[in-house]
Amino acid sequence: MNWITNYVRPKLNSMLGRREMPENLWIKDPESGEMVFHKDLEQNQFVIPASGHHMKISAKERLRFFFDDGRYDSVENPKVVADPLKFRDEKRYADRIKDARTKTAMEDAVLSGVGTIDGLPVVATVQDFAFMGGSLGMAAGEAIVRAFEVAIEKKRPLILFAASGGARMQEGILSLMQLPRTTVGVDRLKEAGLPYIVVLTNPTTGGVTASYAMLGDVHIAEPGALIGFAGPRVIEQTIREKLPEGFQRSEYLMEHGMVDMVVSRLELKATIARLLKILLKVPVEEAGPAMDVALPAPATTPETRPQM
Repeated sequence: MNWITNYVRPKLNSMLGRREMPENLWIKDPESGEMVFHKDLEQNQFVIPASGHHMKISAKERLRFFFDDGRYDSVENPKVVADPLKFRDEKRYADRIKDARTKTAMEDAVLSGVGTIDGLPVVATVQDFAFMGGSLGMAAGEAIVRAFEVAIEKKRPLILFAASGGARMQEGILSLMQLPRTTVGVDRLKEAGLPYIVVLTNPTTGGVTASYAMLGDVHIAEPGALIGFAGPRVIEQTIREKLPEGFQRSEYLMEHGMVDMVVSRLELKATIARLLKILLKVPVEEAGPAMDVALPAPATTPETRPQM
């Protein structure tokens, strides 16, 4: 027997007992190249500890990190026609939606929940960029409008986490119609005297920036987020000039007055809770887990005005 045939047959048990190494066990920091253990990154809300780089985060994880104890009641999104224009480019739009639903386990790009932060009852709406770039179509528009309706019904502030590439081109004019519809939702919320806080995450662009994402009472941006209407490459090609360093990033926009503050994801919950207590005129000591926030009553009414 020569060396070609002289080999040891592998044991069946050793093959069956082999375990594959997960592909996402370690994640590379896009800024420094440092490798970060996935569990450590998850515990830090997907913010790289060393560089502070904010990784993209799913809508479900966002709500879990944001609400007290990660507990909330999901808001059921209205049902809409999945492919109203029977659109097809390189691939059928219906197939793209099916793939996105399989990938994200979501019906569309928007997820809303009702819960509390620091004891304050709120409604939170999140766009998931993993679902077709967080694009705004009929389903996403209906979900956002529904979130405004729930906030008005329950008399709760609404916090919206924007992450989108803009309108969904596969739905044409039906997608663009969601811009005024969501704007009306913002107006109705403000007419009810309820706070509306927008958190701009990476990226927030296109028609979303031109509508509800820039109509908040307070605009908070996560560090390093790309925020704008057209992308920097398109702008440079149009004006044929080099843009300033950091143009359309959170820090640049705060310096030029387009956003109110830049806040790390690790401090967002506490910051928003403080803002809401100010806007709702809620004393700090009264904000507890069982508190039900209502709109502040007028200082005086004809019945309660002191008689002279």
